[in-house]
Amino acid sequence: MLILQAIDTRFGVALAVQCVVVAHTGGGLTRVLTDTSVRLVAFGFWLFAYVWLGLAPLAMLATDSYPLGYRTGETTAFAAATLTEIGLLAYSAGAALVAGREGGRSLVLAPVLSRRLAPLPVLLLCGLACVLAVVLIPGHEGGVRAFFTSRQALWKSGTEEDHTHALRVWLVAVPAFWAMVALIHLPRRRTGGDRLLRAIRGLLLPVLLALNVTVNNPISRPRFWAGTVLLVLLFSWPRFNTPRAFRATAAAITVVVLLAFPYSDYFRYNERETVQVVGLAEQFTANMDYDAFQQMQTGIDYVQEKGFSPSAALGPVLFMVPRSLWADKPQATGVELAQYAGYDFQNLSAPLWIESYLWGGAPCVVAVFCLLGAAGRRMDDIRARLADRPSTLAVLLVPAFAFYQMVFLRGSLLGIIGPLLLLLTVPLLITTRAARSFRLPSPARPPALTGHAPLSGHRRHP
Repeated sequence: MLILQAIDTRFGVALAVQCVVVAHTGGGLTRVLTDTSVRLVAFGFWLFAYVWLGLAPLAMLATDSYPLGYRTGETTAFAAATLTEIGLLAYSAGAALVAGREGGRSLVLAPVLSRRLAPLPVLLLCGLACVLAVVLIPGHEGGVRAFFTSRQALWKSGTEEDHTHALRVWLVAVPAFWAMVALIHLPRRRTGGDRLLRAIRGLLLPVLLALNVTVNNPISRPRFWAGTVLLVLLFSWPRFNTPRAFRATAAAITVVVLLAFPYSDYFRYNERETVQVVGLAEQFTANMDYDAFQQMQTGIDYVQEKGFSPSAALGPVLFMVPRSLWADKPQATGVELAQYAGYDFQNLSAPLWIESYLWGGAPCVVAVFCLLGAAGRRMDDIRARLADRPSTLAVLLVPAFAFYQMVFLRGSLLGIIGPLLLLLTVPLLITTRAARSFRLPSPARPPALTGHAPLSGHRRHP
């Protein structure tokens, strides 16, 4: 209600549906913050939904003010709010379907997340990260200094070199990040045979720390990525695996995202404007960081005029195929919608809601978010039951996905699928399967008894 305070509210059917969305997302975020277990994936999802598709659209619909020029009518606004709620309901349903299966076996996620860090692959990754840094960093104009200047210093805006420069940076940033995290969490043995590993760790950690400060700092890297790096380091620390510590930290993150996120892009350009602090409602309606809901409206109009685009789903799947070999390769959805709306600036978002809607309508949205909700809940449950094993993939990979999923949800998929795949696959290369077949324990069910125990007070006949 603070967002609607002191503004001329234009109440209509779209705003009414949006109030339902705010209540749903706020309730989901509250449940996560008051849960008795640590649910990082759910926290990342509901935080994004509450801010970008809950509060921000509420302010836009109430004031009839939007950050971008393309305008739609009440019918399209109602459809966008309804589409948001459909995705939220599907996500909640998917999570509920697997929430009660405490002792169930996950054929894919459990074996993957139970993998353990292996010393030799971790050390090889550390060496690879250092080699990549030596080879690729000097290739940037300005060298190391460019990483402490601005994000603009690392790419040539408006040229064809953008993707090449971005790829070079990601190829250094992701391995450097995982090398440092893995080295910190390598299991320690209390035997003499671990002395060499401890010595190598002592030599490499300062080098990797300096490398990460260079290539993963919030000055030259996107805010969501820099935040992911910091939060993975934080939540992979055993002390933050307790519900009490998680609730306090998650609440603080929520406040920071609400109040400080719009101003955290200060270092994006070489020429910086003076920071002007304004109210939340004005930020939501004027800042292009919150273009998600308006892009959804644009996408709905796009479908009404041009129809669905099932082939667009192939773009993220086959993102590695160059356009020279695939002439009709789909564009990033954010770019496609920006061109449709007639914008000169095309680096815009395309939330997963509208991405999946363009593929095949509301049924596609339901399927995508139901699967996402089920997978997210299963990942949280597996991580909770492996929290006492700090060298497993669950303790490291789940926080990484939990927070980087905010970029995944914001879209466009084609623009972020490469870094996301790199983020998720590198840890698989430095881990090995658990020594024993993995089965999730069920705290709610006592262990099965072998044979048939005699009833109390009765003797078993020989």
